[in-house]
Amino acid sequence: MASPLAAESGIRAVAPHGVGIAEMALALGGLAIGTAEFAAMGVLPEISGDLGVSVPQAGHLISAYALGVVVGAPAITILMAKTPRKALLIGLMLLYAVGNFATTIFHSYAAVLVSRFVAGLPHGAYFGVASLVAAAMVPPSKRGEAIGKVIMGLSVANVLGVPAATWLGETFGWRSTFMAVAVIAFLTAAMIYVFVPAVKADKHASALTELGALKQPQVWLTLLAAGIGFGGIFAVYSYITPLLTEVTHLPLARVPLMLSLIGIGMVVGSVVCGKLADRWLKGTMIGMYAFTALMLTILVFVAHSAAAMVVVLFLIGICAMVTVSFQARLMDVAGDAQSLAAALNHSAFNIANALGAWLGGVSIAAGYGWTSTGWVGLGLSLIGIGVLLWSFALNRRRIVA
Repeated sequence: MASPLAAESGIRAVAPHGVGIAEMALALGGLAIGTAEFAAMGVLPEISGDLGVSVPQAGHLISAYALGVVVGAPAITILMAKTPRKALLIGLMLLYAVGNFATTIFHSYAAVLVSRFVAGLPHGAYFGVASLVAAAMVPPSKRGEAIGKVIMGLSVANVLGVPAATWLGETFGWRSTFMAVAVIAFLTAAMIYVFVPAVKADKHASALTELGALKQPQVWLTLLAAGIGFGGIFAVYSYITPLLTEVTHLPLARVPLMLSLIGIGMVVGSVVCGKLADRWLKGTMIGMYAFTALMLTILVFVAHSAAAMVVVLFLIGICAMVTVSFQARLMDVAGDAQSLAAALNHSAFNIANALGAWLGGVSIAAGYGWTSTGWVGLGLSLIGIGVLLWSFALNRRRIVA
């Protein structure tokens, strides 16, 4: 299906200096977002000590950010429905920069908590709008690949951005982590201004048309499949450090290297899943969830082996980029409400984050051990497959009718 943004004018949006550099500019925003989101977990002890709160209380800063994502994605998209896409992307990156900069200057726990919520607001809307703009620059047959390149910034963050930002935080203080993110966000806004083409909002767009996405059963089912099924990966990822140290018996110093394997897998997955989504979208969604279920099951049995975990973690990273196919699916089923549906995709994945971490924690607290998170992840992945099959069956029934 052609991107409505491109279809409306009958031609693709032409990047002034080439599609490649435009996609790189959009991906840089993903690098900033991914770095801030995941590096915060690595500097929690430093934050708690500086602000005079417990580590669990400092963890609420991560929850505040996630809440900002869930709230901001639909709210910003609806309120800014008529805003030209390029201007909106620049505004979102500037807001992200301001939110992270604010985190570095406040010294009270309450103020920092608010700043993390503000920083989370642009997250989902940025990825949603950036995906639509990327799709508008390429032929319909390359849409998934273009979305994958944008989301690749999030993947690269796990390989380079998070380790670098964590090192900064440990060496120069945790505030330097968020200062670096603010700088990257400002740079992203500048690059978007120079390299990304102007893409107008749909002339029929309004708050009401965007809210129309919520009337589409297929949108809800796709979001439900994302919010549950992707929780399988987060059930394991949330507790991967103690699993590697307590079950695999790796020294703590080797954990970052193991985690980088997930990030490398995500980079590969951005390309692979994008290309697969262009050729067989539904099959890619089902297939990647099934592969996730298989990998999480294997993890339970091989977690004691460092060599096996190298392979499993890399492959789990590839599975994580199923997000690309969900983004493309939502663009297909949302009708005129493209922006809201695309943004809600990231709200759904943040819900998956919370759901997977919670259920994994319940399993561990019940005494089933660190590897039990793999069984939790398997169950969530299988439920996600079930929701997708339900969605596709309803879609076929509607077409036949």
